[in-house]
Amino acid sequence: MADEKDIPNLDVPKSDNLDSQNVTISIDKSLLIDLQQLSIGPIISEARYSVVYQGLYKSQPVAIKVIQPEKCSNVSPERKVKFEREITMLSRVKHDNIMKFIGVSMEPALILVTELMKGDTLQKYLWSIRPHCPDLNLSLSFALGISRAMEYLHAIGIIHRDLKPSNLLLTEDKTRIKLADFGLARVVAETEMTAEAGTYRWMAPELLYTEPADYGAKKHYNHKVDVYSFSMVLWELLTNDTPFKGKTDIMAADATAKNLRPSTDNIPKEILPLISSCWSEDPADRPEFAQISDILANILGDAYIPQMITPDLAEGEQPDAYTPQTITPNLSDVGQSASQEIANSPGTSSLMDKGAENKKKKSKSWLCCFKSGYNDNLQ
Repeated sequence: MADEKDIPNLDVPKSDNLDSQNVTISIDKSLLIDLQQLSIGPIISEARYSVVYQGLYKSQPVAIKVIQPEKCSNVSPERKVKFEREITMLSRVKHDNIMKFIGVSMEPALILVTELMKGDTLQKYLWSIRPHCPDLNLSLSFALGISRAMEYLHAIGIIHRDLKPSNLLLTEDKTRIKLADFGLARVVAETEMTAEAGTYRWMAPELLYTEPADYGAKKHYNHKVDVYSFSMVLWELLTNDTPFKGKTDIMAADATAKNLRPSTDNIPKEILPLISSCWSEDPADRPEFAQISDILANILGDAYIPQMITPDLAEGEQPDAYTPQTITPNLSDVGQSASQEIANSPGTSSLMDKGAENKKKKSKSWLCCFKSGYNDNLQ
């Protein structure tokens, strides 16, 4: 995580406390859009508390998220806090793998306008190609894009708390991925935070209540909850299956709390240590996203060098866009560096140990094994 001095002043609600029923939303006026230039089109998706439309803003294609019900004054205090948090987060973060914020409106409803990702969600894409899996290059490139977005967020002190395929959006050509939905995101705190934040199948064990008497109490946890969620997304990219398939959400949460994990039968053994480390029961045993990004980039045959993040910002100033080195994945060139770096590394601290030494060695043995595992999923 970044030092406290490196974390920009996001002015985000740092508490999940919703005791007050008189929640007032405070949004910077510079973020407000001109409703006269907003045109709402067909519905893209609909959830319990919101509807997302396709539309135009200043002739630019956009996604328009409207919080229900229609009148801002009738929105629950919880939804108002989540809306303010999402607006504040999205308006301040800038990264190639994070959905771009455009503007907001408070009346006649709570409206969030963002860039339009015409490729829909990762979840819908995976559903559309089942029982097949995505191309290996594509799966690992998606995983790297997600990791880089999370690396950026953690570096500026933000945890997402709801990383899952339905909160990951694709470009129309299905080649790039972006993180969305910051409704549960918050600045990480040393104090206790709301437990069971997120979605059960992707939720880290430390977020779960294990005793009925604890229900409703806040818990101590940190940014490593996102690493656990990432492990589930990575598993899905490699298997195109649902975590804890056949179990209800409550049963999935119970399995996670008992340190059970999805089957790894079809996961190539060379990458299994990375997934296993990411979903470790002990958060301290999970790698940082900087390590994950480096490992995935090495697997893809690209030496990833993260940029320095020094968001020492004046009040009101926004961080510059964080643009990591562009990769051109080519599995035919993948080397022994990646396979040995992962296969020989059972724990977090050793994931990176052999990278420098092994980068000079090349072999196609990892590729053959990975292709074999991939082909098994197609049968």
